[in-house]
Amino acid sequence: MTGMDLIDSHSHLFLEEFRDDLPQVMERARAAGISHIFMPNIDRSTIEALKQTCADYCGYCFPIMGLHPTSVNENYKEELQAIEKELRNPGYVAIGEIGMDLYWDRTYAKEQQTVFTTQVEWALELDLPVVIHCREAFEEILDLLRPYKDKPLRGIFHSFTGTADEARRILQFPGFCIGINGIATFKKSPLVQVIPSIPLQRLVLETDSPYLAPVPYRGRRNESAFLPFILQKVAEVYERPQEEVAAATSANALRVFRMAT
Repeated sequence: MTGMDLIDSHSHLFLEEFRDDLPQVMERARAAGISHIFMPNIDRSTIEALKQTCADYCGYCFPIMGLHPTSVNENYKEELQAIEKELRNPGYVAIGEIGMDLYWDRTYAKEQQTVFTTQVEWALELDLPVVIHCREAFEEILDLLRPYKDKPLRGIFHSFTGTADEARRILQFPGFCIGINGIATFKKSPLVQVIPSIPLQRLVLETDSPYLAPVPYRGRRNESAFLPFILQKVAEVYERPQEEVAAATSANALRVFRMAT
């Protein structure tokens, strides 16, 4: 890894928000120094768009297959079946995004737990990392992960917004990194105090496009080309050169996805 190559470890450029200008979005990402874009699935309805985008940008965009917790409902068994069938095809570099989201609705909390554990089991079976979505469900997810502490499970806690103590508890799982995105750039973001407690060797950068655009684009559609603004903030917080943080976070991402050269 040389220069300012950056990896967007979590982006959804296959969604409708990019339908009209995806080639330009990709051009801007390349111009911004983005060398790899990892793309987690949402649910059965997004599989084809994900596959097509990664096929169109083969070697640049890498597909991740899973069922997002906010798509877990009364039909979760059918959704899981479709996801598992697709996952058996070659080419997927991780399982995700998976997890729990109790922010909007707790109706399917039990089903979310079942879906999460099922997909973690797939990850162990297939020797793939997991990409974890956690919103208002930190203790629940830690409880579900505890039985796997001594298993070779690895992955990323995506879009981390927790406390230093929560980061410490995640890092007790040696195969995991913590994903930091545009939230770190928001005014009065508590992440500014938390990030220094995370070893640089355990941190990856992400955009979560089209969501959570960093300052100065907050409130607009996010895209992978905005990752340097997140890098700038993280480097500032660590008080380290941007080149060093770029190289470290990119190496971390490639290590998690087993794509290091």
